[in-house]
Amino acid sequence: HHELTSLFECPVCFDYVLPPILQCQAGHLVCNQCRQKLSLCPTCRGSLTPSIRNLAMANTSAGAFPDCLCLVFFQYATTGCSLTLHHTEKPEHEDICEYRPYSCPCPGASCKWQGSLEAVMSHLMHAHKSITTLQGEDIVFLATDINLPGAVDWVMMQSCFGHHFMLVLEKQEKYEGHQQFFAIVLLIGTRKQAENFAYRLELNGNRRRLTWEATPRSIHDGVAAAILNSDCLVFDTAIAHLFADNGNLGINVTISTC
Repeated sequence: HHELTSLFECPVCFDYVLPPILQCQAGHLVCNQCRQKLSLCPTCRGSLTPSIRNLAMANTSAGAFPDCLCLVFFQYATTGCSLTLHHTEKPEHEDICEYRPYSCPCPGASCKWQGSLEAVMSHLMHAHKSITTLQGEDIVFLATDINLPGAVDWVMMQSCFGHHFMLVLEKQEKYEGHQQFFAIVLLIGTRKQAENFAYRLELNGNRRRLTWEATPRSIHDGVAAAILNSDCLVFDTAIAHLFADNGNLGINVTISTC
């Protein structure tokens, strides 16, 4: 199928051109996403308007290989994904594909780094030198100055069981005037690896205790969705003050294997 599939390659992004398949006046293809950003055909510099549908190519893509369109139209096949899916399932699978490049797991959108799972730790050590790493399965994550105004992130690494875990505490204003804290543990690893561990977060002090236990999330998933769904340790500023000492909050973090 390789010769056939190369006919469907977009000359701009090298992803595959999916139906509806549009061509320039000379017959060259470009995928719909790239087409929206172009005024001229990238192959012949001819006009892309009016839009001309290429029904023969559309029928070929749908009829020639209906059962192997993942291999044909699959962005991460080159990095190892061998799944076979229908092309309609492609965008959904690419979002969760284990072979998708890993993004920098640090909260906030300032770092745009992407790379392989193996490269994540060296990226963190070189580009985010301020992150402290503690050894051991039972540590204290100390968040200083929790009374700082606005949205704030605290990040720390924990190494145990031959793996690295990222501890994240975020202060956000989810509702007007109501600030909340969200604490979570991520594994620098795949979802499958994350299922082998459990973590416990505990606020302790002044004869009070607040505990959260869960499975760590893979850095492939990040923290945003968990925070959105409150699938983490959530507490407000009043609770934070019950456990804080001079504006510093200690969170006991325990990692265990399942």
